[in-house]
Amino acid sequence: MPEPMTLEGPRLRLRPWREADRAPLAALNADPEAMRHFPAPMTAAESDAWMDRLQAHIAAHGWGFWCVERRAAPGCIGAVGLMHIPWEAAFTPAVEIGWRIAPAAQRQGFAEEAARLALAAGFGPIGLAEIVSFTRPANAPSWRLMERLGMSRGEDFGHPRLPEGHPARPHILYRLSRADWVAQRLG
Repeated sequence: MPEPMTLEGPRLRLRPWREADRAPLAALNADPEAMRHFPAPMTAAESDAWMDRLQAHIAAHGWGFWCVERRAAPGCIGAVGLMHIPWEAAFTPAVEIGWRIAPAAQRQGFAEEAARLALAAGFGPIGLAEIVSFTRPANAPSWRLMERLGMSRGEDFGHPRLPEGHPARPHILYRLSRADWVAQRLG
């Protein structure tokens, strides 16, 4: 198994999960404001199962959705990272970048800083050729962040894990290739 990666930014650390992260992650996943663009907030059991999947991905690959904490004040404030998409769509197989930050830590640039760290790892040592992201059309803060990260709007799709007619099924896709990421960094 590969050694789990930890990423360090100016203000943030992205690190593997610890048992002490379960309670703050469960609080984040149960928060109606944080989960407003998801089908529903998670129960504690659902959050624990999600954390178990995140831990398993990191154990298998050395990277994944990491726990986000402030370097100056350790403690889980969210989840940001890269993950193999476990379902089928026109654009899979693929690796997604995603973020979920606690409401008290939002609007401070933490999601963007953490996402930039994850992209640098993905296109650097991990060696990915492309990274995708997706969200509901109503989630403007998320798709605006995708655009600030240099991602380009791709096709719309219906999330395959939600039934036809479900209000959360319509999604928009964004893509970023390694070549475009490198070109943006070189100016």
